[in-house]
Parts: sequence; structure tokens; C-alpha cells
Amino acid sequence: MNEKAILLVEDNPDDEALTLRALKRNKILNEIVVARDGAEALDYLFGTSVISGQDAPLNPEIVLLDLKLPKLDGHEVLKRIRADPRTKLLPVVILTSSTEDEDVVKAYGLGANSYVRKPVDFDQFSEAVRHLGLYWLVLNVPPRSKGR
Repeated sequence: MNEKAILLVEDNPDDEALTLRALKRNKILNEIVVARDGAEALDYLFGTSVISGQDAPLNPEIVLLDLKLPKLDGHEVLKRIRADPRTKLLPVVILTSSTEDEDVVKAYGLGANSYVRKPVDFDQFSEAVRHLGLYWLVLNVPPRSKGR
């Protein structure tokens, strides 16, 4: 198992499939865990439940977080991630189709590390995912917190 897991929080099956396809196309071979709503993402991160198909919670290297989610939206998920000492330093990239300036400002205000709008075109989306993978999984050196 690759130690650098990615937690993808995405409720749209088409966007999930596109993201997974783009990761594979760009040879990002990390373990991918998919949470399909905000509550499931938090349950997984804090070890209160295991996502179907996963043996045990992984400590993800990065969270790719959509904003428009059922149960808890992405802003609330981000707020809770930043409030917990175990996850407050975990890199969180907002990966959303939202073009609302308020969403951008709120996400950064809550501690997002990056905000990426999903391009409509698959080739552009694939290129954006390649850059995300290269930067966050290869070049970036994240701090190690005691809880991770």
C-alpha cells in the first residue's frame, strides 16, 4: 500500500469517475479513498468508521474536497478538519465546479491550502489533476503532526 493516500470527497459519480481516470492517466498510483458526502469524509478521517472496501483508515497525504456535498458541505468539512489537532495541518485542496467568489474567500478563510475549479473539458481537467499530483504528492513537503 502506498503511504501517500489521497482522500477524494466527491458526491457526483461522474466527477468521481473523471477524477479517478485523470489520476490514473497521469500515473498517480496512490491509494485513493472516496468519501461520497461530508459526514463520511469526517468519519473516515477521525476513525469513527471505515469506508466500504477499505481495511482500515489511512492517514491521507492530501484531501481533494468538493464544496457541494450532502449531509455536510465542503466548508463545514474543512472547518472541522482545521479544528482538530490530528488533521489541522493536513493539506486540503478544494476541487469544485463553483465559480462563486464567496466560496473562494470562505474556503481560504477556513484554511484551504488551494482552490481549484474543475475544468469542463476532460483534457484540461486531466492536466489540472497532473499538476495537483505533481505539486502536492511529489514537490510539497508537508509538516508531520503527532496525530498522523
